[in-house]
This record gives sequence, structure tokens and C-alpha cells, in this order.
Amino acid sequence: MDDAIEVEALVKHFGSVEALKGASFSVKDREIFGLIGPNGAGKTTALRILSTLISPTAGYAKVFGLDVVKEPVKIREMISYLPEEAGAYQNLSGHEYLEFMAEFYDNGDRSAVDMLEEGKYISGLEERLNDRVKGYSKGMKRRLLLARALMMKPRLAILDEPTSGLDVLHAVHVRQTIRDYVDKQGVTTLISSHNMLEVEYLCHRVALIDEGVIIAVGTPSELMDKFSAENLEEAFMEATKLG
Repeated sequence: MDDAIEVEALVKHFGSVEALKGASFSVKDREIFGLIGPNGAGKTTALRILSTLISPTAGYAKVFGLDVVKEPVKIREMISYLPEEAGAYQNLSGHEYLEFMAEFYDNGDRSAVDMLEEGKYISGLEERLNDRVKGYSKGMKRRLLLARALMMKPRLAILDEPTSGLDVLHAVHVRQTIRDYVDKQGVTTLISSHNMLEVEYLCHRVALIDEGVIIAVGTPSELMDKFSAENLEEAFMEATKLG
């Protein structure tokens, strides 16, 4: 199976702050891969580099063989990115927002109508799609934004903290939607999260990151076995002790 993402010795400085310190990992095609660690570990920085929003200070990153610095436009045509603090147009209805974004993404491969119907289904918001976004709860907005990210059927979906701040019911819906959609469509997915139990449920493989360094990579069960832990939270704690 070919790698969808290659990250090698990635370094990123923000002034005197070294957010990434030579991070390396790879993601297989059609895999759900989790980048997990505490706030400030470097997760979002890595995702923003892979999304071509910022450039690395050193090292390299490739998406489907394309260099993020040299070929950003081609990469943007194949990916969707959902930031942790993404927003939607408040005065549009959910339906109008998805319709607008579907028309924006329409490139001839899939019609805006098809993408809109897909987005409506993914959101699970049903009749609430006729309401203005400004009246949505945080969970409803996140479901709408997830629908926007997935309805275009990207080759790679990059999701930053997809359930951050959501209540249990909305978080469960978002996780199940991601899992079902990826299994059905075969979309390669990179997820960052500090919720390790969530990633344990969703991901085929995970990378543990702390202070800008990848400290372990493997399937959830491999990492739990390696560190004699009952869950990924315990595995992460043990890994940081060894680091």
C-alpha cells in the first residue's frame, strides 16, 4: 500500500519557539491516522504544514508524492481541511451554506447538486438545515462543517480536533460519521486530537507527539502492548516517561 503522507525530519520555528523538532511519520492510503498529544505538542502545526497553509523551517512533507512547498496548488485540489476553530457563515441557513460550498468546490468531476445531497446526509441535521447557522449549537455547527469537509470526497481529509468542546451526543455522532464515511468512501484521513480514547476508537494507527517530537507510532493495540497499558492515555504517559 502506497503512502498518502510522508513527513521526514520536519522542523518548524515560530520565532524562538520550536513547534516541531524533526518529526517523522507516514500515513498509508485509505488509512485513518491519528496524531495525538497534549495541547501545544505540535499537532496543529503539522496539520497546517500538510494543508500547505504554512511552510516548514526544515525537513519535508509530501502528500500523494507532491511536495507541500513546491506543489501546494495541486495538493489543495486533493484535500479538505477542517481547523479546530473553523466557522460558517452565520446568516445563511445550513442548507444555503452547504449549497454555497458545493458550488465553490464544483470542478466538473462531481456536480454541486451531488455534493449538496452528500453534505446534507453527512450532517444528519435534517429539518434544522433550514435554520440560520447563527442559531446552531456548537455541536450542530461542527456537524455542518464536517459535512462541508467530507462532501467533496477528498483524497485526504485533515481534521483538527474534530470533536473538541462537543457534548457526548454530538461527539459520538461526529466520530461515527467519520468512521462510517471513511470506511465507505476510502478517504485517507489524518486526525489530530488530545482525546486519546477517541483516537483509539477511530484510528488504524496513531503517532504519539510531545513537545514537537514523535515518540511512538503504531496501532492502538501495539502501543498499548508496548507500554503495558490498558488504553492510549496510559501508553502516552509511559512513553513520555521513557522519552
